[in-house]
Amino acid sequence: MHIDTGKNGELRYEQSDIRDQNETTFGITPSQTVGPYVHIGLTLPGSEEMVEAGTDGAVDVTFQVTDGAGDPIADAMIEVWQADERGIYNSPLDPECERPSAEGFRGLGRGMVDETGTVTFRTILPGARGDEAPHLNVGVFARGMLERLYTRLYFPQFDEANAKDPVLGIVPESRRGLLVAEKSEGAYVMRIQMQEENPDRETPFFALEGEEPQDVGAQWSGN
Repeated sequence: MHIDTGKNGELRYEQSDIRDQNETTFGITPSQTVGPYVHIGLTLPGSEEMVEAGTDGAVDVTFQVTDGAGDPIADAMIEVWQADERGIYNSPLDPECERPSAEGFRGLGRGMVDETGTVTFRTILPGARGDEAPHLNVGVFARGMLERLYTRLYFPQFDEANAKDPVLGIVPESRRGLLVAEKSEGAYVMRIQMQEENPDRETPFFALEGEEPQDVGAQWSGN
């Protein structure tokens, strides 16, 4: 997918000559793409800071989002949802969570990327949960997308756990490394490549089919 960075005067879709709503036919309203103001009302100042500065074990996690041409997507929003260091989610939907808290570590973060397509979260390393390796659940929103995309970030120091993770295991082996962050200048860094002619370079994205996640990254066209 290539996100337009400037208008060129060309219309993407055929223009209709209908000028009165009474002249239109009945039918299903077409899907609408996310507009350029998707972040309004969804992000608050500091929502990338999932723990306070100076928190023991705090780490920085940086995402860089690029389009099919390799250019940064400067209006993307990233959402991160994760377990705490014990592998417990701060949610009443997690039976192991005794009491969800709105203070301190909440397990949810949102951030808008800058002009370089980059956003950094301050959080803690999640713990393993069952047979799943420590990971971050990642949602990607951007102008021109009908629905958010879902992916995951895994950590390089948990090689043994990553090798046994059932979700990472459904991704073709040649592409699994795309979901493992790199350690750079004290931060974990993951590049999210929205589309690439070579599928071995395109970030894997997931969809739920029934109760089992399916890797759909290489099939997504961005249309």
